Amino acid sequence: MEVYKSTNEFFSEDPIVLTIGTFDGVHAGHHAVIDVLRQKAKKIGGKSALLTFHPHPRVILHPDNHGLKLLNTMEERMELLEGAGLDFLIIEEFNLELARLTPLEYVKNLLAEGIKPSIVVIGDDHRFGRNREGDFNALSEMGKMFGFEVVALGAEFINDIRVSSTKIRHAIYDGDVVHASELLTRNFPLSGTVVEGQKLGRSIGYPTANLKVESDIKIIPKNGAYAVWAYTPDGGRHKAMLNIGERPTVSNSKELSIEVNILDFNGDLYNKDLKIEFVKRIREERKFDGVDELKSALIKDEQYTREILCK
Repeated sequence: MEVYKSTNEFFSEDPIVLTIGTFDGVHAGHHAVIDVLRQKAKKIGGKSALLTFHPHPRVILHPDNHGLKLLNTMEERMELLEGAGLDFLIIEEFNLELARLTPLEYVKNLLAEGIKPSIVVIGDDHRFGRNREGDFNALSEMGKMFGFEVVALGAEFINDIRVSSTKIRHAIYDGDVVHASELLTRNFPLSGTVVEGQKLGRSIGYPTANLKVESDIKIIPKNGAYAVWAYTPDGGRHKAMLNIGERPTVSNSKELSIEVNILDFNGDLYNKDLKIEFVKRIREERKFDGVDELKSALIKDEQYTREILCK
């Protein structure tokens, strides 16, 4: 998959079948859209492409109350889209200048003079341009003007994608990462940088890597303990337990922490990136009656984690 940072930079000698959207989660519904693109591209000897916007438009248009939580960071989404067989990804910077474009200016600048698609495949409820004034019918008419065909993805098809995305988010908020992974057709991922912690875990035999997630709009599963896979920078895949919460046994802080204990691993991970894949929630977060009871719980967590990850 080739990635372009602007429609102005994009170039292809082959005809382009384009869709537009966020594709958050890149789940089965999104794979089905990409399959439609690829089938239509094959018929005209062309390539498939997705136009997406970054940052997400809601972050720019409603900076103080966007309420946005995404299943994927852009880096995760790029990896997943490549795995789905997409040929081109065009990431256009979303800013207020772009938001003010009329529907005609939007189509002229981004599509007609930028990507130059032969076919645009889009939901029949798609809106675009200033104040979302442009609709499917307007895009179809502009397609005739600028020489590209507009093909509708039916409302039922698009609704299925929305429902799937909503179900995945609800499952993650509930801590049901098993169901979320079933809907995603893969384990739910989380990535971050390992930062300095209090090192309490080391004193009771369970050293943890404290994970700082850079994206503040990345969805985080419900507080609790989880069995996870941890991927270290050296390419290793390790069994691990992860805790999300406020560490009530050892701290009065209300700040959320994400701590990973990588089993059978002794390497130095400070300031390095760590990728996590959630497998199953072990238990809810709770306050224990002291460090000894916490350690006993961690021993049980480890046993359960090893059982889960050996299946």
